[in-house]
Order: sequence, then structure tokens, then C-alpha cells
Amino acid sequence: MARVKLDLPDCFSFSTELDVRVSDINYGNHVGNDRMVSLLHEARLRFMREHDFGEFNIAGLGIMVTDVVVSFMAESFVGEHLTIRVGLHDFNKYGCDVAYQVENHAEDKIVAKAKTGIVFFDYDERKIARIPKIFLERCAPEQLDLLEQVSEAE
Repeated sequence: MARVKLDLPDCFSFSTELDVRVSDINYGNHVGNDRMVSLLHEARLRFMREHDFGEFNIAGLGIMVTDVVVSFMAESFVGEHLTIRVGLHDFNKYGCDVAYQVENHAEDKIVAKAKTGIVFFDYDERKIARIPKIFLERCAPEQLDLLEQVSEAE
């Protein structure tokens, strides 16, 4: 069976710590795939808060997840302390990928690698929107030239 190939950036700009709770465990006695997606969501929310954003409050826009990829490298069990590293990459004029690396330092292992594609969304108008400049200024200043390139191309 072919496996998904997930290329993550070399640099992550944010990390957060989360403990595996009993509610994160499935019938296999390890973190379930659905619960891993919830842990990633929590990490993304903390990343946004670190930059004074909420998922529905980025210059009047929200974000919408367009795709999710999770590649498990190891099991994770109740009581373990995980570090989730977060970084942004693969930008376009409407969004980017949020990359994650989930680590268990006590066991010296990478538990999972993942990414969520996000687009900016105007929930009032029900349509996708361009990346707000303030998002790039706070979260990915090295990408500010993206706005100029898009403006020049149009």
C-alpha cells in the first residue's frame, strides 16, 4: 500500500505542550487518529492566540481547514507529555499549510507529522478571501513579498 509522503519545513516557529488524556485513547489503548486531529487543532489555536488572533478573528476573516494529513510514526499513551511544534509553509494568495511535528521527548521519539491546509474565509460573504497582510506581518513576515507578487500579477 502506498503511503502519503509528507514534507515538513525545517523550521517551526512555535511549540506547545499537551498531555495525553484518557479521553484521547482509543480501543487500541493509544491516541486515536481522531483525537490526534483534535490535539493538532488545539496546537493551531494556541499558535493563533500567540499572535493575538482567533480562528474567526483575523482582520475580520476566519480560517477554514481544506485538508488534513497525519502520518503516525509511533504510538502515544495516556499520561505522556507531548510537544507539538507548529510552522507555516506552502503559501498562496488565499492560505497556506500549517505543519506540525508531534514529539515525545521522554521517549525521544517523533509521534506524528501532520499538516492542515487552511484558507482565509469571509463567513459573512461565504467565500474564500486573500491572506490578510496583518497575518503575514505577525506569523510569517518573510512571506510579505507574496502580497506584492499577487498584486503585481493581477
